[in-house]
Amino acid sequence: MKYILDQLKQLTAIDSPSGFTNDVTRYTMEQFEKLGFKPYLTNKGCVVCGLGGEGNPVILSAHIDTLGGMVAEVKKNGRLRITNIGGLNANNCETETCRIRTRGGKTYEGTLQMNDPSVHVNGKFSEQSRTFEDMEVVVDEDVREKKDTEALGIHTGDFVCFDPRTVVTKSGYIKSRFLDDKLSVAILLGLAKRISEKKLILNRKVYAFITVYEEVGHGACGALPADAKEIISVDMGCVGKGLACTERMVSICAKDSRGPYDYEVTTELVRCAEREKLDYAVDIYPFYGSDADAALAAGYDLKHGLIGAGVYASHGYERSHSDGVKNTLKLLERYLGKD
Repeated sequence: MKYILDQLKQLTAIDSPSGFTNDVTRYTMEQFEKLGFKPYLTNKGCVVCGLGGEGNPVILSAHIDTLGGMVAEVKKNGRLRITNIGGLNANNCETETCRIRTRGGKTYEGTLQMNDPSVHVNGKFSEQSRTFEDMEVVVDEDVREKKDTEALGIHTGDFVCFDPRTVVTKSGYIKSRFLDDKLSVAILLGLAKRISEKKLILNRKVYAFITVYEEVGHGACGALPADAKEIISVDMGCVGKGLACTERMVSICAKDSRGPYDYEVTTELVRCAEREKLDYAVDIYPFYGSDADAALAAGYDLKHGLIGAGVYASHGYERSHSDGVKNTLKLLERYLGKD
């Protein structure tokens, strides 16, 4: 568990909104290599790593890209209007610190604020709508007008990366932005470590497939291993009203907004959870799509499933728990390992 949590902290510390993932994929490749595996990059930048085993190949897909922003306009006052990357929501990133990563290689600090955010000055502050049209990134440099900001090398199209604020509490709760889906990537690295140490003997051929465009819909749309018969998305498990899962559980998704997951795969995942006496829930996610969905939409002839540690407050400042991580790892081990 320590290894997985340490990897999570390292991963969340690396900025990686969709389209800006080179640093984090390089790090992920290095971790697989340290465990004795031979990963490779697809042309699009996904990490593929064979974990061993023979027969009936299965892909475990998790995504390393996150939500984020991009500079849409350098305003007359020198501040930045941004556009969201993926499902970043203005309502839950107001007053968050961020980094502006320029194409020239420079990094600047800033904060996303409402336009005219002082309640001592703006009497209609609480009435203002929270949209990216009504907010701006205040750059932490001496800039007062557009030309000052542009002189720093900040321009339209630069990435804006939000501080994850990763915390692991004494009680085992994991709080951070981007647990969706860096927590699952850390879990897959933990699984790879178990395999490398021969603490898990695989009952079939297994690939890890770490995608870099999931948050914008086409993460696993191409370059999947040609011999694969099945794909399991290891992504966040939903926690919320009308769902049974909590942060301490592993969630097995029966259906999301794109349709049901493969009946046989989902049933076997449930049987494995029951045999292992795991704390689990089967849920339906009302507003959700996964890399497994994307693979099928791209035309791959694969059976598909979806599991993940329960994550509360998705696409915001998220929360999970080390118990949810343990249950997810144990479900993967039971599903893939020999008795």
